[in-house]
Amino acid sequence: MRMIPLAVPNLVGNEARYLQECIETTFVSSVGPFVSRFEEMVAAAAGNRSAVATSAGTTGLHAALVAVGVQRNDLVILQSMTFIASANAISHCGASPWLVDIDTDSWTLDPEALRRLLQGETARRNRILIHRSSGRRIAAIMPVYTLGMPARMDELVAVAREFEVPIVADAAAALGATYKGRPVGDLGADLSVFSFNGNKTVTAGGGGIVAGNDESLVQRVRHLTTTARCGMEYDHDMVGFNYRMTNLQAAVGCAQMEQLERFVETKRRIARRYSDAFRGYPVGEFPSPAHASGACWFAGVTVSEPKVPDIIPMLRAREVDARPFWKPIHLQVPYARVPRTPLPISDALWPTILTLPCSTGLTDDQQEAVITAVKTCIR
Repeated sequence: MRMIPLAVPNLVGNEARYLQECIETTFVSSVGPFVSRFEEMVAAAAGNRSAVATSAGTTGLHAALVAVGVQRNDLVILQSMTFIASANAISHCGASPWLVDIDTDSWTLDPEALRRLLQGETARRNRILIHRSSGRRIAAIMPVYTLGMPARMDELVAVAREFEVPIVADAAAALGATYKGRPVGDLGADLSVFSFNGNKTVTAGGGGIVAGNDESLVQRVRHLTTTARCGMEYDHDMVGFNYRMTNLQAAVGCAQMEQLERFVETKRRIARRYSDAFRGYPVGEFPSPAHASGACWFAGVTVSEPKVPDIIPMLRAREVDARPFWKPIHLQVPYARVPRTPLPISDALWPTILTLPCSTGLTDDQQEAVITAVKTCIR
C-alpha cells in the first residue's frame, strides 16, 4: 500500500489541453487569453463583478491591503489563528498585525471580541481611528476564512462600517463556500483574496485572485500588480509590483474551475464521512456553523489524547499522511512582539487539530483505511 497523501491536485480535466494551447500560441507569460478567462470564472464563482489574477495568494493580499490604503506603521486587525502568509502580507506593507482571537463555532475572527477591542482600545483623532497605547492608525481588518469557512461577516461588516475601517478578506481556501446562501466573495468585504496553491481545492499550481464589487478598487489592484504602468509607454505613476499571473498558470486554473462545483461537493462529502465515522470516539469535529456552508478545504478531527505530534508518526507508519495545523501568529518568531488581545481559544485549539487525507481524488477505500488507522491510534 502506498502512502495516502494529505491533499494533492486532481488534474483530470482539460489541464494538458489548455497548456498545450499556451505552447502552440506562445502565450506562456503574463499576457494571454487564459488570464482574462480565469479572472472572469473566479469572479463569477465568488459573486463579484471583477477580479485580478496575481502571482500568489500572498501577493494578492499585499496588493489588496495597499489598495485599501494600508501604509507603513499602520495596524491591521488579524486573527492569530491563520497561516503566516496572512501576517506576512501585512508586514510587506510596512504595517503590523494586531492579533485577535477566534470564535469556537467557525474558528474565524470573533465579531464580539472585535467590537470590544475597538470600543475599548481605540480613539478618533482627526477622523482617524487610532490605537490608544501606540498611537498607530487602524488601517484595515483582515478576517481569515479558516479551512474555507466564511467568518460571521454580517456582524464583522457592521463593526467595520461603524468604525469606518475597510475589510480585506483572506478567503484563500474558501472558493465555493456560501454564507447565508450568498457566494463567498459577496459578503461585504471591500476585497476578497483567493489562493490557487497546489494543495487548494482548485489549483493553478500557484497564484491568487483579488476580487471585489468596487470596480475602481479592483482596477487599482490591477494597476499596482502590473508595475503601475500607464499606457503603452514606459511611464509609471507609483511604486508598483510585478505580481502578475502567467498564462500557463491561468490555463491550469481555468481547467480546474470547470470542476469547482464537483470538487467542493467531494470535499464536503469527505468531511461528512469523517464526522459520521468518528461519532462516539474521543475526538472533536471541524467547524460546521449554521450560518455558512464551508468549502471544506481540509478535513480532520481535534484530539487531546494522544497528542497530535504523537499520533502523526503512528498514522504515517500505517501509510496515512496526517499533519498538524497552523501554529498561531503570536507564537511565530517574527510576530512575538506585535499587539495582541488575550488569545485563549487559539492557544487551546491549535495543538489539537489533526488534518487527515482529503484530496478530491481520495477513494472510498482509502478513506476507510484512514478512518481505521485513526481509530486504532486513538484507542
